Amino acid sequence: MTAAGKVWFVGAGPGAADLLTLRAARVIAEADVVIWAASLVHADVLAHARADAEIVDSSRLPVEGVLPLYQRAAARGLTVARIHSGDPALWGAVQEQLDLCRALGLAVEIVPGVSSFTAVAARVGRELTIPEVAQSVILTRLEGGKTPMPPGERVRDFARHGTTMALFLSAARSGQAQAELLAGGYPPDTPVVVAYQATWPDELVVRCTLGELADTVRAHKLWKQTLFLVGPALAATGTRSHLYHPGHFHTYRRAEPAARADLRRARAAADPAAGRALPPADSAVDPAVDPAGGRAGDGR
Repeated sequence: MTAAGKVWFVGAGPGAADLLTLRAARVIAEADVVIWAASLVHADVLAHARADAEIVDSSRLPVEGVLPLYQRAAARGLTVARIHSGDPALWGAVQEQLDLCRALGLAVEIVPGVSSFTAVAARVGRELTIPEVAQSVILTRLEGGKTPMPPGERVRDFARHGTTMALFLSAARSGQAQAELLAGGYPPDTPVVVAYQATWPDELVVRCTLGELADTVRAHKLWKQTLFLVGPALAATGTRSHLYHPGHFHTYRRAEPAARADLRRARAAADPAAGRALPPADSAVDPAVDPAGGRAGDGR
């Protein structure tokens, strides 16, 4: 009977080894075989591997080159940790490997990782979803690269939303990226963060405006492992989340009546329909219970 092996697809995060999750570190430490790409993953993550583990650099291998390792794992009941940069769910080429492993009878499991876009936001000390400015984050890449983009997923189309955008895999064509973002409606003075190898020892994080994007990238000679964050939320101030407003209630906290009335008036001034939707400060409805019968709103 064929032994049952397992392959873990492990998100290594943006680079720093201490940004792996506890689960990721444990899985790497228990693996018989650790597969990593030296071109994308920092070598420090290998410190979590066992001294007797087989370490394989896959940076020069296609999927077919890794296949014998999966076949051996299936035949011998080995545990493999396949380390991916960032989070495997984003541009990780994971699905084709999942299909391959399952066809070999291997158990598979994914360990999520910290994505570079959240690491960069942390590096510059910014929230990407600022109340009344941006409540969505679009993750995408510039069309025209090695992998074709599906119809309707052009950068300029996404840019029309005017919200926060994280643009991956696009630094080599920064002029085109800038032109597409401008064509989609972002003003030239829209703030941008350009981040190269965030959390690596040689990281570079630069702020500029959209109108300066291409020149900034060229000046620093960036073309790979670079992320752009774009949008008004990167500079916005002065707004406030309703979640921690004293006039907001939820399951664990009652609203202060005066603050609730102030919040109601403010929302009515901005959006009459939204203002009417708020229960009044002296409402007989239990403020710990949503009027619709469920849990109270925890939204922003």
